[in-house]
Formats: sequence, structure tokens, C-alpha cells
Amino acid sequence: MASSYGNDEDLTLPRAAVHKMIKETLPNVRVASEVRELVVNCCTEFIHLISSEANEICHESAKNISPEHVMRALESLGFGSYISEVKEVLQDCKTVSLKRRRKASSRLENLGIPEEELLRQQQELFSKARQQQAELAQREWLQMQQAAQQAQLTAASASASNQAGSSQDEDDDDDDAI
Repeated sequence: MASSYGNDEDLTLPRAAVHKMIKETLPNVRVASEVRELVVNCCTEFIHLISSEANEICHESAKNISPEHVMRALESLGFGSYISEVKEVLQDCKTVSLKRRRKASSRLENLGIPEEELLRQQQELFSKARQQQAELAQREWLQMQQAAQQAQLTAASASASNQAGSSQDEDDDDDDAI
């Protein structure tokens, strides 16, 4: 079944993570490398099976797979006994996610600066950065203009000295003729 998913290497679980889980689950048991590889492949196939079924269930009503679709897939594939554990893990994930959001929002609150003030300061910093960039571009443009003028003066000077040198040669030739 795995071969129908394309390149098997692209669709596997990280071996190190699975090996670590095996070691943590069975700390006093030595597990052969072939067995660890078999567990990785079985886990990958299980995930493919559940996600494919959840995808089919999802297309009946929505476009995104939700936790409910996964639980219905487990039930329809005969893994209904896992649903209570899945619900516990889902609740834990929601709790962790909520804590992260609260922590992030509390960081802003702990600054003691209203959000409007922070936005104003951000806009001010952006404005200063744009101004500095414009000034830098202006200086570079002026330097290029000065370099171009210097090059023109050098070329004109060289041209004038060439003309003066050739007229001097003509004068010398005239003196020789006399």
C-alpha cells in the first residue's frame, strides 16, 4: 500500500523519534534494528490509512480534515477503542495551544504599553527606516554623479592635452622646415 503514495522516504515518520519512543516505552528491552524499522513502517501505514479514511469522510461535508473526521475514520476502520485516548490527547493539545496564546498575549500586556502605542512606534520606526534608505540612495546617486563629472573632466583634460601636444608637434615641424 505504501508504494501507491510515491516516494516512501518522503512519507515516513522520523526514525529517530520513533526509536526514542520505543526506547522510552521499553527501557529494559533490546530491540533489533529490523524491528525498529518495522515499527516505523507500521506507524507510517497506520497514519496513511487513518488520514485517507478521514479525507474521504471529510469530502462528504467539508474541505478540511477535523478531529471529528479522524475519530469517525478510527470508528469506521475498527479502531473505535482508541477514540477515548484520542479525545484526551485532543483536549491536551487544545489546553497547550490556549496556554501558548495566553502567554503570547500576556507578554504584550506585561509591557505596560497599549497596543495602539506599540503600533504607532512601529510605524515611526518604519518611517525612519524609509527616510534613511532614501538618504542613502540620494548619497549614492550624488557620488555617481560626481564620479561621472570627474570622468568627463579627466577625459576633457586628456583630450585638450592631446590637442596641445599635436599642435606643439606641428610648431616643431614648422621650425624644422625653416
